Amino acid sequence: MRQIFLLILLFIVGQWLVKALRRADASRTSARTGAGGDAAANARPGAGANGQTSGKTAGQLAEPMIRCAQCGVHAPKSDSVLVAGQTFCSHDHAQRYAARPTGRDAR
Repeated sequence: MRQIFLLILLFIVGQWLVKALRRADASRTSARTGAGGDAAANARPGAGANGQTSGKTAGQLAEPMIRCAQCGVHAPKSDSVLVAGQTFCSHDHAQRYAARPTGRDAR
């Protein structure tokens, strides 16, 4: 019975230690990027602190996506084209959308 309690205690201490190390690593990473300049600009895009790639970099939000009024494809907002209040994935689609017939001409 004493061995089971010892194993449970070791497991709890181990979990606490892992969480403490993760918190310390996260605080060091945020302190490095906040005070020491932009560390993310010097690193590879999408690379984490240990060199592994991740979906998002720490502290950076994902870029909003827009829907093209011509084809319906979603594209990053920075790559989109805004014409007359409509968003498009390319200049070509903006021109096609503007050239299409409307109203009575569409019949």
